[in-house]
Amino acid sequence: MQSLLAHIHPSNWSFLWNALSDFALRLAAAGAILWIGWWIARRAGRWLAAQTSIEPTLRPIARDSAVWTVRIIALIGALSQIGIQTASIVAVLGAAGLAIGLALQGTLQNIAAGIMLLLLRPFKVGDFIDGGGNVTGTVEEINLFTTRLTKPDGICEFVPNSALWSNSLRNYSRNPTRRLDLEVEVSVRDDVNRAIDALLALVESDARVLRSPAPQVMVNRFDDSTAVLNVRVWSNTSAFWDLRWALSRQVRQTLNDAQCSLPLRTRELHIVQTQQTN
Repeated sequence: MQSLLAHIHPSNWSFLWNALSDFALRLAAAGAILWIGWWIARRAGRWLAAQTSIEPTLRPIARDSAVWTVRIIALIGALSQIGIQTASIVAVLGAAGLAIGLALQGTLQNIAAGIMLLLLRPFKVGDFIDGGGNVTGTVEEINLFTTRLTKPDGICEFVPNSALWSNSLRNYSRNPTRRLDLEVEVSVRDDVNRAIDALLALVESDARVLRSPAPQVMVNRFDDSTAVLNVRVWSNTSAFWDLRWALSRQVRQTLNDAQCSLPLRTRELHIVQTQQTN
């Protein structure tokens, strides 16, 4: 082995040293590009997340898009520093993207649905929505793959975007006003007109009830010994539930003051006897 090394010309050693030095410099440059790219991506993500001029619905998408764009550019730049051609990188990424796309068709549906949700804007962050089934809650964040909801009982739920896009969606926060219907039972033995006047005076005295459309109290139907009244009022969406709980609590006392008793459901049973002949 020593004889073999002795026959190697000194110029060959210098060539090997220069090649290793050049590769080490390129590797260090690639590492520096990656570090700087990841640092810029983090700073850009934090800056976009803190921008109040961007609507909260679009902040997560803008942040993630900026972060991964900077990281991909940094990765391509780092690979080009160590001698890998950019054209081959793009070709490999394209082939890999096609293969991944075929394997993850459901995930791509979520991405397409997320883009459509952001473009058409059927809801935004802070809206209370009902997507059918058990998908109900307040929107906290919209990502490319999922939408994060907080359910009425405080539980966090991640819903695939395709589930929201492919089903009928109700947005309870979109319109500024909302109608409240409250059923009240009154005995048919009481004066129904007096009950209607008392309930109408109750809702008209509440400042949360809108004057237009005008509040209404009407007979909805008759059940067993009971007249079912419908109290129909309009209110601002933000005051809907407070008004509902308040009216539900005050209705019984209002009917008592109007001398309307609590209805008791009764039924009449007629027994018919037939005479038997011998």
